[in-house]
Amino acid sequence: MTSILRNARSFLFVPANRPELLAKAFSCVADAVIVDLEDAVAPQDKTAARQHLAHSFSSLTVLQRACLLVRTNALGSPWYADDLALVASLSHQGLGGLMPAKSELVHPLVRMAEAMAPSCALVPLVESVMGLDNLDALARVPQVVRLAFGHLDFQVDAGLDCDAQEAELVPVRLALVLASRRAGLASPIDGVTTNLQDSHQLQSDAKRARRGGFSGKLCIHPSQVEGVNTAFMPTPEELAKAQRVLAAFDAAGGGVLTLDGRMVDAPVLLLAQRTVAQAARR
Repeated sequence: MTSILRNARSFLFVPANRPELLAKAFSCVADAVIVDLEDAVAPQDKTAARQHLAHSFSSLTVLQRACLLVRTNALGSPWYADDLALVASLSHQGLGGLMPAKSELVHPLVRMAEAMAPSCALVPLVESVMGLDNLDALARVPQVVRLAFGHLDFQVDAGLDCDAQEAELVPVRLALVLASRRAGLASPIDGVTTNLQDSHQLQSDAKRARRGGFSGKLCIHPSQVEGVNTAFMPTPEELAKAQRVLAAFDAAGGGVLTLDGRMVDAPVLLLAQRTVAQAARR
């Protein structure tokens, strides 16, 4: 079941203290849903939020449980221990994954993995310079299947003030992509687009993430999900080009060839194969 989270494009946040939104989240086209115990829940509501999550989880189907992650409060917060106990219990009932907020150190992540059922994936949310420094170690913790980038908190921690293009974060995003590759993980998940009214910004952010080696994105509203899913799939033109490359390669019997005046060698072939495989995930 972890293959669901490895291949997911859209991850929709739902506040844990709003259980009525969980059913709505599963009715949209999000590949995965994240119940948020952290930022979306006020301190005085943390206990009730955990209770809502435990109650709502019991009514989910097996597939819905496998598509669900829980974002816990950060290590060192007053709510961390209770969050972890609940998620450990849910992991033995089919919970798909745990997204630890502000992941920075290896040992706490290892302890989380040990507390979870073996089938429960870990998706560390990297939100700080320390997390960036420890990317390779975090990526190699057992049960980690992907890394996620909390770019807003990272900017604050690093003292950055990015504009909409976020050029300052290019090397950070690349670091997540390379660490994922070195650890043999699925490509990482990019952060949220906060402007719910600007579909063009959402598309720009998602396409930038895809060009930069990411294969998924966090969403904060159902209206963002379809756009994110589309952005991380090959366009009809890209798919047609890839299929032509594969057909030409087969017809030539392998080796380097020329198509439309351009050389087709092993890297071009691999890219075409990847494009066709992505399209098959629709």
